[in-house]
Amino acid sequence: MEPFTHAFTSLAIAQAGKDRLPRFGTAMLIVSGVAPDLDYASYVFGPEAFLRFHRTALHSLAGGAVTAGAVAAAFCIADRRVPPKKNIQVKAPRPLTFLAALAICAVGVAGHILLDLASGIGVQLLWPFWGHWSAWDLVTNFDLWILVLLALGLLLPLLLRMVNEEVGARKRGRGSSAAGIVTLVLVAGYLGWLANQHARAIDLLLGSEYHGRVALSAGAFPESSAPFDWYGVVVTDDTMEEVEVPLGPGREFDPHMSETHFKPGESPELAAAEKTDAAARFLAYARFPFAIVRPLEGDYRVEIHDLRFPPDDKQPANIFVRVDVSGEMQIRRQGFRFASSPYP
Repeated sequence: MEPFTHAFTSLAIAQAGKDRLPRFGTAMLIVSGVAPDLDYASYVFGPEAFLRFHRTALHSLAGGAVTAGAVAAAFCIADRRVPPKKNIQVKAPRPLTFLAALAICAVGVAGHILLDLASGIGVQLLWPFWGHWSAWDLVTNFDLWILVLLALGLLLPLLLRMVNEEVGARKRGRGSSAAGIVTLVLVAGYLGWLANQHARAIDLLLGSEYHGRVALSAGAFPESSAPFDWYGVVVTDDTMEEVEVPLGPGREFDPHMSETHFKPGESPELAAAEKTDAAARFLAYARFPFAIVRPLEGDYRVEIHDLRFPPDDKQPANIFVRVDVSGEMQIRRQGFRFASSPYP
């Protein structure tokens, strides 16, 4: 998910446990909760680097542990170099221990990874030992409702404090902690409800026929900020179907409205393209790979796209692989491209 949601989630966690956090506790949660997205910088180096690094090393269990340790060590150093301000009315905080800092940073990193697991892009949890992508397909990279819940939860204590001051009520220290806990519970409940919606969408997709064809497998992916609207991909014997899955009240799912893509037949040029290193890496990433073979001035151009991304999806994660094969079945070029690239 995008950085603002991760930062607000870390703030909500800090708010929920503020009575138990040591010095720099909130800052550690925010930094560790956003730090895994440093791998997004690989975007500037092109689609190949983005596919290799984004949501892999820093989003894995091993990379997350290293990230938490590095952030914890940095704050322990800061705790020793920047002594707290002296206040005779408040007892000086104890020196920050590495284990305490590590535990807090681990919570921040874990929250980040869990949110990104909920998205349809997923993460490589067991990198570098296993390149499998894990994803729950519950939310898009930006979910307005999660952001609204988090923002309201963070603003609620401030509003209550203003009201209390206005009416002269006695201050209560646990109000913001309760608000943080309630916010996290609401976000978890929303994700649970989305899991139920996702299961409903999969049942509809697998239980329907598409122009007389039986579904063999299917995937359902949420539309941004529209929890009742899902985008479905269905695999049949000889086609792949794209179809809208409405789950809102009074709306019906119509499998006959699907857009049909016929799978390409077996061919030497497709077989040659699929044996390339680029295609092998992409097929490990793609959830619903679909190949297109086109003649190209005596040669052939093979493109493999991932149909989990709609055609108009311009996010950087929508990457495809392109392989140019000669008439003698020799590989001329192979590489990755962003779907949003303006170049042909």
